[in-house]
Amino acid sequence: MKTFENLKSQWENQSVPGIPSDGLKHISGKMKTLRIKQLLTTGILSITVLVLLGFFFYISAYKVPVVTLGLLLMISPLAVRIGLEIFSIKSIEHIDVSANTSTYKAKIVAYYKNRVKVHFIATPIIIALYITGFILLLPSFKANLSPGFYTYILVSSILVLIVLGGLIANAIKKELTVLKQLRDSE
Repeated sequence: MKTFENLKSQWENQSVPGIPSDGLKHISGKMKTLRIKQLLTTGILSITVLVLLGFFFYISAYKVPVVTLGLLLMISPLAVRIGLEIFSIKSIEHIDVSANTSTYKAKIVAYYKNRVKVHFIATPIIIALYITGFILLLPSFKANLSPGFYTYILVSSILVLIVLGGLIANAIKKELTVLKQLRDSE
């Protein structure tokens, strides 16, 4: 019985970690950084859509069905991704950082689970449609551009795809790490 009393005494006398005084400020800072990254992504995608739309009208693509289809397959998935990012931004803004820990954590876990769905379901479809649209444009590029410029477009598009693939994979890895840490702390 003496051992139980010692354990009970040690348990009652242990120090309780305090809540950091700047905890809310730290969380708010992280949320702000996340929002800025999402806004940056949305901005880049929006600029890309605007450039593609400008290109569509500049070359009168609506007169050539294959070019129209190719550009629509490039523009439409980007517009969907912009919508997903805006939805994601709105959902993170609605999470109350002053809520109790378990509620806040549950909402953050739900947010990251939704992001995983976006990354593993929507993103591959968006990339595949975009690449399909680009491939549909290649015969028109080859027929209307100099061989050197056509080669430049082909090579640079492959390099851009590789670099963007790496950036996307890195972002997904970071979000999966955060989700794993949140799940492990339960």
